[in-house]
Amino acid sequence: MLEAKNNDELPAIPGKRYFTIGEVSELCGVKPHVLRYWEQEFPQLKPVKRRGNRRYYQRQDVLIIRQIRSLLYEQGFTIGGARNKLGGEEAKSDVSQSQQIVKQMRLELEELLKILRR
Repeated sequence: MLEAKNNDELPAIPGKRYFTIGEVSELCGVKPHVLRYWEQEFPQLKPVKRRGNRRYYQRQDVLIIRQIRSLLYEQGFTIGGARNKLGGEEAKSDVSQSQQIVKQMRLELEELLKILRR
């Protein structure tokens, strides 16, 4: 099992529309087989499937995966408990996702500002 890392220590999410399972694995600190398993357990997680059944995740999927990871690895929830928590917080998750997106954008803008000041 992976070490429980704080989501703040995870890499920034690039400004792309779609991510492969390998990219999501690196962005979220979770192995690909775990992501495939979580797809079966969490109805909120539905990556787009294209040619050859390849998965393409969107930014919202990455945010949900990070939230699931936090619930399971950091907060100690079971799969069922995390599923219930996510299901019961769908209204709150929109606000939470928006806050995470704003936080992510702010970090990216601060990085750009550092580069521009050089």
